Amino acid sequence: MSNQTDSNMLDGAQDLGARGARVFSEVGHWLTNNSADIALSMLAALVIALILLGLRRFGHHLVRNRGEDARWRTIFGRVLSKTSLFFIVMCAIQLVLSQTGSPRAIGRTAEILFIIAAALQAAVWGRELILGFIYHRVGEAEEQSTLGSAIGIIRLLVTVALFAIAVILILDNLGVNVTGLVAGLGIGGIAIGLAAQGIFSDLFAALSIIFDRPFRRGDTITFGSPPTTGTVERIGLKSTRVRALSGEEVVMANTKLLEQKLQNFAPLTRRRAVMLFGVVYQTPADLLARIGPELQAICEAQEHATFDRAHAFQFGASSIDFEFVFHVESADYNVFMEARQGIMLAMIRRFEELGIDFAYPTQVTYTAAPDGTLVMPYAHVRMLAEADTEAMTK
Repeated sequence: MSNQTDSNMLDGAQDLGARGARVFSEVGHWLTNNSADIALSMLAALVIALILLGLRRFGHHLVRNRGEDARWRTIFGRVLSKTSLFFIVMCAIQLVLSQTGSPRAIGRTAEILFIIAAALQAAVWGRELILGFIYHRVGEAEEQSTLGSAIGIIRLLVTVALFAIAVILILDNLGVNVTGLVAGLGIGGIAIGLAAQGIFSDLFAALSIIFDRPFRRGDTITFGSPPTTGTVERIGLKSTRVRALSGEEVVMANTKLLEQKLQNFAPLTRRRAVMLFGVVYQTPADLLARIGPELQAICEAQEHATFDRAHAFQFGASSIDFEFVFHVESADYNVFMEARQGIMLAMIRRFEELGIDFAYPTQVTYTAAPDGTLVMPYAHVRMLAEADTEAMTK
């Protein structure tokens, strides 16, 4: 038994030695017969390697010299800066061997290494491009991101997905049957998705906040029924925390928050005010016609206010009703209320000067005697009426 094993080992060593000698012979023959082609291919490979190294260095330069208005340049800079030396070297070697008819053993080995380098490099580039786009949407630095916890999970998922695809491509190019592996990964993904349905629902809601941007940290929003108004303090992977106007913290799931009507006051640049008021029916027509221009003058004299329109629009039950519309050129609610109050006070003063009376809900009752004469309801009115009657008889 021992002699048989020794004999097999000896035969294996001799066979390996014969193969090595044959490979060296093929390499020598290849180098001798293709020296000119090899030299030209090496020159071309050197140029390509220098170009790739230059792009990599240019990427580092873009990352170091990023600016507020050059985020897309920074994204592509990160992609280029992640070009590996292994990939550059394998590109050069593969170019030389593919153009010069290299020996099969050497060519196949170089091809396998090039496939591995290219697949991994593509995964790295894709990862940097996707994550760079996400950072472009939510902020460059993770600690300044509105969804820092979500970004960490997104980075992990993107990395796992891209490198899994790269491994499958490598195995497929090496001749491995990956059909079963792909099917297994698909079934496993479905099982994981069903088991973590709630987590993925919140994750997709976080992604919706990242890309759709219905609100950001620091925005004032109104949501829910009855409505809740507050300032967004933190947007997490699962929930959003809002500091209500009354002081308490309201925690709302991202999924539920995005399913309902939401008002965001952050994009507000100015506020519109609609003021309804009425004047008494006894107001002369000439004074009614002056109300619009007077309101325009009052509005133009008020800081931050811009006049829109003022018209009488209906005959009310006890007043002639006006609609007065103006804008306050500020998003600050305190500024808006100060301007509104200033306009109201100016209206009261000016209407008092003009003799225009604001109307309020009133009802007048007239009582008649059996002979049809009016009976005055108040004593002082009756006394005045009697005095007027006596004066007329005299």
